[in-house]
Amino acid sequence: MGNTIKGQFPVSKFKNIETPFYYYDAELLRNTLTTIKEESGKYGYKVHYAIKANANHDVLALISSYGLGADCVSGNEVKAAIEAGFKPSDIVFAGVGKTDKEINFALDNDIFCFNVESVPELEVINDLATIKGKTAKVALRINPNIDAHTHQKITTGLNENKFGFSMNDIKFAADFIAKASNLELIGVHFHIGSQITDFSAYEDLCVRINELQDEFESQGITLKNINIGGGLGINYEHPNHFPMADFEGYFRLFSKNLKLREGQTLHCEPGRSVVAQCGSLITKVTYVKQGTNKKFVIVDAGMTDLIRPALYDAYHRIENITSDEQEETYDVVGPICESSDVFQKEVSLNETKRGDLLALRSAGAYGEIMASRYNLRDLPVGYLSDKI
Repeated sequence: MGNTIKGQFPVSKFKNIETPFYYYDAELLRNTLTTIKEESGKYGYKVHYAIKANANHDVLALISSYGLGADCVSGNEVKAAIEAGFKPSDIVFAGVGKTDKEINFALDNDIFCFNVESVPELEVINDLATIKGKTAKVALRINPNIDAHTHQKITTGLNENKFGFSMNDIKFAADFIAKASNLELIGVHFHIGSQITDFSAYEDLCVRINELQDEFESQGITLKNINIGGGLGINYEHPNHFPMADFEGYFRLFSKNLKLREGQTLHCEPGRSVVAQCGSLITKVTYVKQGTNKKFVIVDAGMTDLIRPALYDAYHRIENITSDEQEETYDVVGPICESSDVFQKEVSLNETKRGDLLALRSAGAYGEIMASRYNLRDLPVGYLSDKI
């Protein structure tokens, strides 16, 4: 098949499935999870899967079966995690705008930790925990002002971003927790951005954490947990050759550069790197249109099904999985009434005709979960390969 790997997609099984849909390669996901467990296990690190990347129930259930924890950013994500088999004692809950309803739900389920991002949030959690007669375990999310060298819309660790406490506010927050009746400070939390492939950003984070640890200890504050967040990137250009992120190098970097104290546990929150490469958006060609200067392949998937190209100018490798013909050049576009509904311009595909199936690769993260019903379109369904 020219630019894909034969047999990678069970095309014969796709004939009875309505397009567009998401296809998740269960074997690749299992191999990824096995690698994560092995590499993190070398150092005793605790991994929490970031549910915002993909909340498909079958995907979540498979991930939870490997003993990972969950990183949630809404009350409904906490609920979905529990329903998929994640232990509440392994769930961390982050987000700048947690509502009373969400906090109460998390308290009722005795989650492991709230990653807290402001003093007003600390006040509310303390008040709600007091009413319930519970002690809420919290970690301070700290904004370390580190440039992750990634897309401006997915960086989170700079002073200009809305997330976390600034370095100047940490002492005030720690003092507040010490005086609060129903809060327990159990750690600190960081998340400097997403799709990070330049590991120097993580090295900078380690330096900042080491400095911060020294400062905390000088004030008599002992931390049980250090949470480095997520953000590990993948190779979108070559998913066939690099089907897995560099987990070995990632965990080794923190072991080498981060000075954990005796008894401390390091936590991390990968999302994209867990699920992105196992997922593909499968779409059917509706028309091939000859324009003035180019050919358009018009497919039945649109920006409502995969918004990343329109939102982030993101690249997804596109493959015709039903053609063995010579390659031609096309613009691949969707049916949405927006000029931004373009998946890729000037892409080389095996000669494409109406009815062919295309796979948009590396779409397992921030694909199905970000789908919308704009233009009153149906939401795409996601299928685990084991269940097709």
